[in-house]
Amino acid sequence: MDRWRFGGDREKRPSTTNEKYFILKSMIKEHRFSLEGLLVLYSKVFSGLPSMLQRPYSLDVSAQLLRTEAFIEGRWVSAASTFPVLDPATGEEIAKVSDCGTKEAQDAVNAAYKAFHLWKSQTAKERSILLRKWFNLINEHKEDLAKLITAESGKPMKESVGEITYSASFLEWFSEEARRVYGDIVAPPAKDRKILLLKQPVGVASIITPWNFPSAMITRKVGAALAVGCTVVVKPAEDTPLSALALAELSVQAGIPPGVFNVVPCSREKTPAVGELFCTDPLVAKISFTGSTATGKVLLRHAAGTVKRVSMELGGHAPFIVFDSADVDKAVAGAMASKFRNSGQTCVCSNRFLVQSGIHDAFMEKLAKAMDAELKVGHGSEPTTTQGPLINTRAAEKVENQIVDAVAQGAVIVRGGKRLEGSFMQPTLLSSVNTDMLCMREETFGPLIPVVKFNTEQEALAIANASPVGLAGYFYSRDISQIWRVAEQMEVGMVGVNEGLISTTEASFGGIKQSGLGREGSKYGIDEYLEIKYMCLGGLSL
Repeated sequence: MDRWRFGGDREKRPSTTNEKYFILKSMIKEHRFSLEGLLVLYSKVFSGLPSMLQRPYSLDVSAQLLRTEAFIEGRWVSAASTFPVLDPATGEEIAKVSDCGTKEAQDAVNAAYKAFHLWKSQTAKERSILLRKWFNLINEHKEDLAKLITAESGKPMKESVGEITYSASFLEWFSEEARRVYGDIVAPPAKDRKILLLKQPVGVASIITPWNFPSAMITRKVGAALAVGCTVVVKPAEDTPLSALALAELSVQAGIPPGVFNVVPCSREKTPAVGELFCTDPLVAKISFTGSTATGKVLLRHAAGTVKRVSMELGGHAPFIVFDSADVDKAVAGAMASKFRNSGQTCVCSNRFLVQSGIHDAFMEKLAKAMDAELKVGHGSEPTTTQGPLINTRAAEKVENQIVDAVAQGAVIVRGGKRLEGSFMQPTLLSSVNTDMLCMREETFGPLIPVVKFNTEQEALAIANASPVGLAGYFYSRDISQIWRVAEQMEVGMVGVNEGLISTTEASFGGIKQSGLGREGSKYGIDEYLEIKYMCLGGLSL
């Protein structure tokens, strides 16, 4: 069957041959095309896609993992309505998922609160064992879980498999950290007392996750929460609920008790109301959100009314600096890895490329050649694809607008530069970029490399730090003194030195400035779900 995606909202795009036929018929009737015009129109409607996208793609996964209902208190729950989940590469509907509202969200919060009092009383070892079982099950179903990610997010299959490995690693890590939550015994100021500092779970945590890592962003939060005795309600992104629901199925198989892990999917239209309930309900003690800075600010305002604990992993605008002392080949490899993973749709993707004048031309030449040799646009299910679609047409329009703005201000297109069919974008390399351009002032979230030429270290740092956000930053240098200077002066929460891929379970993940609050992963991620209680035991005869 032919595939086609019109611009505008995804839900309104025709996805069947019949729908396309009636659109063609109405367009012909309205415009009275000549035969020649009709042939042109037909070719645009039915031949606008790369050849690989003109054939059908099916979602071949275990029926047990393809869940479409909400998961509340250990049960699969239908809502009054559903919303479609679409393949962003083709616009075809993958599934219809329960469209939960505030009623289902409240039920999930109530279930989590009831389960909390039992879950926190289990020993750390008991919770550890269950998390480890969940980790094992995810690895056993790695292939099917990866197919779900590719189907609903468009991510190339190789990257999806990598995400599942990454996702599982957080459950493994926090299953181990569960048994290493230590309090303190503090020397008292008087002889008749003892001072103890206890660590206890905060309570019910609302987890709101993005579409770009639909599995790993859940386990990075949930693993830490469950390890210490918290219970959770997860609201996955409306574009990618299937991965969250598959995790819920595996949590049942792992033996996670009812109410400990709940999933409430909902459409874009119902998201504001559900999000507000999670942030204002007095039974919820903690909010953990990954997404845009603008949305994070809205959630913070809601959470302020009940003074909830919050973790926010928000937007980034990562600088990527290449100094004259850098190894050019390694810098090019790092740029390719950092920029084009998930078609540029990660919060730690390099966005602003700053290359010193002495090495600029060599870097640009080698980077252009690497893009030609290594990048292939296509459906994520194709084994040769390295660049899938952007998540929707709005995302593609944003990248396209940044390119148009840059060119209008004097930027030169070195590679790519074109919007392809639907939400596909050509990987694009721009030279002669300046800091006034849109692509240097706002996060891109797409396969665009704008390169600014600079002369001095101080100039590069000034540009890199001239941003209200500070999540990640990267630079390449072989000067050890420069490495220390720049790493300490970059205003970001994470720095990659001669390395383009920095995310790992063992290291803390988070930013400064308006890139968020708190840290995830590592030994510090577990503290986000713990309260410290001071206990003074007095009246002792010692």
